[in-house]
Amino acid sequence: MKIKRFVAPDMRQALRLVRETLGEDAVILSNKSTDEGVELTAAIDLVAEEVVPPEPRRRPRAAATERPAPRPAARVSDVPDVSPQEISAMREEMQNLRRWLQAELSSMSWHDLGQRNPHAQELFQRLMKLGLTPDITEKLMQRVSGEQDLHTAWRKAMFHLSGEIAVSDPDLLERGGVVALVGPTGVGKTTTIAKLAARFALRHGHRNIALISTDNFRIGARDQLHTYGRILNVPVRTADEPEAMRDAVESLSDRRLILIDTAGMGADSARFQEQVETLHAAGPGLHTLLTLSATTEGTALEKAIELFSAARPEACLLTKLDEAASLGAAISAVIHGGLPLAWLADGQRVPEDLRAARAADLVERAVQLLDDYSNECDPAYVALSYKGGHRNARI
Repeated sequence: MKIKRFVAPDMRQALRLVRETLGEDAVILSNKSTDEGVELTAAIDLVAEEVVPPEPRRRPRAAATERPAPRPAARVSDVPDVSPQEISAMREEMQNLRRWLQAELSSMSWHDLGQRNPHAQELFQRLMKLGLTPDITEKLMQRVSGEQDLHTAWRKAMFHLSGEIAVSDPDLLERGGVVALVGPTGVGKTTTIAKLAARFALRHGHRNIALISTDNFRIGARDQLHTYGRILNVPVRTADEPEAMRDAVESLSDRRLILIDTAGMGADSARFQEQVETLHAAGPGLHTLLTLSATTEGTALEKAIELFSAARPEACLLTKLDEAASLGAAISAVIHGGLPLAWLADGQRVPEDLRAARAADLVERAVQLLDDYSNECDPAYVALSYKGGHRNARI
């Protein structure tokens, strides 16, 4: 480990000296104020290269009367004997110090931005208040970096944000076939199934549609779907295993559209794989849509997208827009997941509160929610998020 002491008039210059001398991987061991300004003690972890000793030459055999040459005495390493626990503790401390240094650098960069370009700083803050993740915020900032007017930069940023949101073919449902909705518990799959069914029945007649439920665990959800089936005058089947799914699809093969409602599952559910196998038994013509709630926290949304990738969804639906106070997290998750949006649901009315997704409409609604709720963002989090600070903090 290489340790050096640095003295500078202020913290900013001292940190710059650390970076220039020891590099970006240096960690701060201590800091204190002095008459000269600030004194930092910094270190860099050096890994010694392993030196392989040269192979000794073969010596001619000594005569019997000769005494063998004495072997050189073994040298004692000057490396102290450190236990694995102590090494682990030292590495953890260095990581903590590294995080602190990176947070300080991010804070300095954020302060410099405010001094140099206050409009850009305000734009970054507003994008973060929208609920977007730091990486998407940074990308939008780069797209509008040449714009000096804050209002124009904001409008252009929203335009580019709309361009990041993929939207699926709205004719997916109109083509018919077998369509299944999957997703976590409580996101509104059953209600959305009813909306899609009613929408299709109004256009093509109730004789062209049927419903299947794989949810044999929640009696309430199953009864709800049967209630919708009676209202719409369409048949409802239950298929909670692959063989039952094959039989149900075959018995309803005269229907133009079959909608499948599934049980909500979590990542720790032992029944998740069984649900996926049951769905796949519907045949190669199956189309799967992932249902997500706009009220769900961003990290949970991204985990749901990852989990339900096993069901091979082609697109996603975003529900409960009417209950959400912010849409930035949902927009970020959809962009990260790479799934196109198919439908947006924003209420309980069947079938009125359902419409084909349009990226510009979703972004406009997100901006409206920002104006309505004046979402606040922790200033320290915003500063840490600027220029990759948020990612560095996750080391």
